[in-house]
Amino acid sequence: MNQNTKAKVGNTSPSNNFIPFALPSIGKEEEEAVVKVIRSNWLTTGKVTENFEKEFCKKIGSKYAIAVNSATAGLHLALDSFNLKKESYVITSPYTFTSAAEVTRYLNLHPLFVDITEEDYNIDPILIEKAIRSNKNVSAIMPVHIAGHLCKMKEIMDIANKKNIPVFEDAAHAFPVCEASSGKEKKKFAGTFGDAGIFSFYATKTITTGEGGMIVTDNDKIVQHMKMMRLHGIDCDVWDRQKTKKNKWYYEVKAPGYKYNLTDIASAIGIEQLKKVDIFTKRRIKIAKLYNKAFKEYDFLTLPPASESHCWHLYIIRINNAKLKINRDEFIQKLLDKGIGVSVHFIPLHIMPYYKSCYGLKPEDFPRSMEKYLTSISLPIYPALDDEKVKYIINSVVEIGSRSYR
Repeated sequence: MNQNTKAKVGNTSPSNNFIPFALPSIGKEEEEAVVKVIRSNWLTTGKVTENFEKEFCKKIGSKYAIAVNSATAGLHLALDSFNLKKESYVITSPYTFTSAAEVTRYLNLHPLFVDITEEDYNIDPILIEKAIRSNKNVSAIMPVHIAGHLCKMKEIMDIANKKNIPVFEDAAHAFPVCEASSGKEKKKFAGTFGDAGIFSFYATKTITTGEGGMIVTDNDKIVQHMKMMRLHGIDCDVWDRQKTKKNKWYYEVKAPGYKYNLTDIASAIGIEQLKKVDIFTKRRIKIAKLYNKAFKEYDFLTLPPASESHCWHLYIIRINNAKLKINRDEFIQKLLDKGIGVSVHFIPLHIMPYYKSCYGLKPEDFPRSMEKYLTSISLPIYPALDDEKVKYIINSVVEIGSRSYR
């Protein structure tokens, strides 16, 4: 709290049981859509998945969309489609989940970690440019839109275009978030700035299919390759053969592909979720505003970066260690003791055993990522979280901080 501010601690007894960190918003519409698919007797990739892809294109303004069984699969397919030079480097952030880095290793590439900015959790374009100058073997850039906050994509694309380096956006957190453009230009969504964008429909994301993801691109050259590699490297999947081929049983294997297709059952959920995404986003924004309004006066907390280009997949606060007698982990435990599910986003990849040992990395190599990691707590933020529970979370955070104030 500020020196002249008293803590506003209200009722801190939960009205019911434990508040989970995340909950999917699934309704009767999703249930009915799944039942319809089951009764159709076509359960795998088919017409429903095609429709999901078409509707996603309409929403985000991309030319193509390719449904896959995870965002990790999407990142892998996107990198694979460019046939990047073996043993070259893909620039990405250490402040993210492991998917962005691990897919580089699938293809005998290497992650080249670049630290995040001072003001937010996203990769720093200035440091990207510096990394390219010092490493002549960079073959791609993979920015990650952390928490649903848009990276500085104009700066990143300027760097990439000058060096003729492809950009693959890890937009797992960022559906739907767009950047308002000046003049008569249309708004561009996260995932549509680079050569390909990859979204996640994991259970905790802004929309869900349980497990799943989507690749978007305007690149005519890579889309057919990704579609082929999505399903074993077969030239024409079973649904397309049913529609277009006289000999519906015949296919050819063009490459050793993968098993990354999304089922019609999952896509049926996705279509219904897509219809609701604007409602979901409005609720997330409202919760974020309630948190911001309540927390802004307390100097033991740092709020997430302010931005209109944010869909609030995550709400990450930071605690000020200089103002508190307890550390981040102790703060988390006190929240858990009060029945509030929280998480930490993210444990930086450069301190993970694999990347640390493989590339000789040290915690101090990426100081901004480490500082934010050691002080960050992700609070619940999802459409089903009602105002009463939001108030309880706010009061609990304020009470813990006030009672632990130096």
